[in-house]
Amino acid sequence: MNTQWKTYLLWFAHEHVDFRVAEIDSILDMLNINLRAQTKPEDHPYWIIEVPSESVVHEIARRSVTLRFCLELWADGQGFEEFHDNLRLYSGENIKVHINPDKSFRITVETFCKHFTQQQKVEKIESFNYLPLDGPVNLKNPDTSLFYIEYYGLDPNAIPENPCGLFFGRWITDGQRELIQKLSLKTRKFIGNTSMDPQLSLIMANQAQVKEGDMVLDPFVGTGSLLVAASQFGGYTLGTDIDYLMLHGRTRPSRIKQKARSEGECVAMNINQYGKGSHYIDVLVADFSLPLWKSDMRVDSIITDPPYGIREATERLGSIKINPVIEGHQVATHIPSKVEYGLPQLYRDLLSFSAKHLKINGRLVCWFPVFREHYSEDQLPQHSCLSLIANSEQVLSNYTSRRLLTYRKLREPQDSDNTFIMNVTDFREKYFGLRDESRKERRMKRADERLRNKTMWELSKKDTAR
Repeated sequence: MNTQWKTYLLWFAHEHVDFRVAEIDSILDMLNINLRAQTKPEDHPYWIIEVPSESVVHEIARRSVTLRFCLELWADGQGFEEFHDNLRLYSGENIKVHINPDKSFRITVETFCKHFTQQQKVEKIESFNYLPLDGPVNLKNPDTSLFYIEYYGLDPNAIPENPCGLFFGRWITDGQRELIQKLSLKTRKFIGNTSMDPQLSLIMANQAQVKEGDMVLDPFVGTGSLLVAASQFGGYTLGTDIDYLMLHGRTRPSRIKQKARSEGECVAMNINQYGKGSHYIDVLVADFSLPLWKSDMRVDSIITDPPYGIREATERLGSIKINPVIEGHQVATHIPSKVEYGLPQLYRDLLSFSAKHLKINGRLVCWFPVFREHYSEDQLPQHSCLSLIANSEQVLSNYTSRRLLTYRKLREPQDSDNTFIMNVTDFREKYFGLRDESRKERRMKRADERLRNKTMWELSKKDTAR
């Protein structure tokens, strides 16, 4: 392996910004990759790194879905003069390997937060006339693909006259963005009201560090979107859900123009659709609040999106009756009644289950709903066997968001681990309370406006009479 460290530019898609670092850090840890970071992607869409081999960049790109492409960075700068001076100083020998009369090339001009016309792009390309670009131009399939990028900040309403950053380098590889389109819900055979977006599903699988041969469990499986993503990275998948009708494809279709579900719609159909049937174990109709698995059952990772009680009910088996009795003749056709499964108890059970059934260093990746105004880290579920290693936010509305939490199992649980340090509020109760309050405020506001308009009309009428 070539041990000469080189500088590379990782360029990210500008969506789900808060998830970039957590995803890449999980990939680096999973692949045991060490790098030198010059610039991390906080708000800006790029990360400048140093690694000892180009193969390392390929390893990262083969997993990341937030990453657009990677460049071997030849030069960068904050101003045009500085940038071109740096590019002229770049080692000629390094350039000659990839730019010579025998190699075709292409230069792609990209901008961030600003649009260039085709003529402007041509002018930018012509500014590199000092480079030894003697080979033939090939726009479709060149031997060397070069990128020139001008970065104009993040505010489209305040675009600076000059770019904030300039970058030039050789294209190495793309990230796994094509998987997002491949797993699109528009072409998915079996979906529901809460089917997870493919990009977020793949990010969850990466943060769970799903690898070939791993056992992956989703205890609130729904239509299996998270299992689909995990199987793309080689995980063997299984799940449970209390909703019998959903798992058997007997609920109302979620697509507007679809009047009835197709025959055979189920989680297995989704897995088979993407050629991963051999990685599908099964899903079971089960109540997560009740014990199902043997105590020594272990999985490599748990990825899940528990119901919040908004679009999907939070339920568990139970009855409000005291000592209910089921007659013998009712057993064969009896459908168990359900009671509310409050979020504090649900997450208490989820962390307890994960502490028990994850392998050591296995990961739990789950969503947790919060009210943005009142959010604080002490609201997050905690367990003494689990370490919270990532916490990213997806904004849902002005008031609410959900946070993607990633936990790592530190050790096996003990009897003393039965207590939890938690301050979890019931999201559902507060959500509907806030919504009802907002409705009341809107009604009062409309009533006040009508009264004010009526008063103004009466006053104007009196003025006219005078």
